[in-house]
Amino acid sequence: MQYEANTVEEYIDQLPEERKVVLTKLRNVIKKNIPKGFVEQINYKMPGYVVPHSMYPGGYHCSPELPLPFMNIASQKNFVALYHSGIYASPEIHDWFVAEYPKHCKRKLDMGKSCVRFKKMDDIPYDLIAELVRKMTPEQWIALYEKNVKK
Repeated sequence: MQYEANTVEEYIDQLPEERKVVLTKLRNVIKKNIPKGFVEQINYKMPGYVVPHSMYPGGYHCSPELPLPFMNIASQKNFVALYHSGIYASPEIHDWFVAEYPKHCKRKLDMGKSCVRFKKMDDIPYDLIAELVRKMTPEQWIALYEKNVKK
């Protein structure tokens, strides 16, 4: 689902109560653990964490006027999503996450290329997400992006 919001607070305010609680907790986990340099903003109509133009002036290759995206969280129709570019671009982070997930969550991992879907709000592995968020600095993401994505 898409919400029209200019700030993360506006986005969360539009959600049903159960989703407000979950997205607020996810946001707090991310903000507490994300390496310095990433900036929180609405990105692709959802809360996002980006490498700002001040750190990476070239921006996102598909739309250079946009900062380089790194991760997002969203309330979708049937699930809460965590989009993490490091899972997609780094086999090491992907494999680590897939191996660790069953240790933190009783449900089967529901994952796309960079999207982790949580359909049950009572079984989100916040500690694992905190670890995932700490795994990559903006500098590491820029290097990986330039190596793998921006060719």
